Amino acid sequence: MYGEFKAKGLEVLLVSFREKEDLVKKTVQERGYVAPVLLDASGDVTGRVFGVWGPPTAYLIDREGRLVGRIQGARDWSSPAAHNLLKALVEETP
Repeated sequence: MYGEFKAKGLEVLLVSFREKEDLVKKTVQERGYVAPVLLDASGDVTGRVFGVWGPPTAYLIDREGRLVGRIQGARDWSSPAAHNLLKALVEETP
């Protein structure tokens, strides 16, 4: 869905923390991630600043920079419900 909604303003940043760079690169390649992947090797920013200690955690931020949702745990982002959620977010007018 990142490819579908990117042109409408969806931004996705994947963050890997407390992992070695070579492992992250290998995982990104094996899984075919297309969104940018950031690395927080120490976990300081991810954990201390954002309070994320166990992945996966998704933060949904609107066009105005407001946090509109936080989802913890694995989700099927290819589901119709996820599609409708992301569509509503990118079609929302400020």
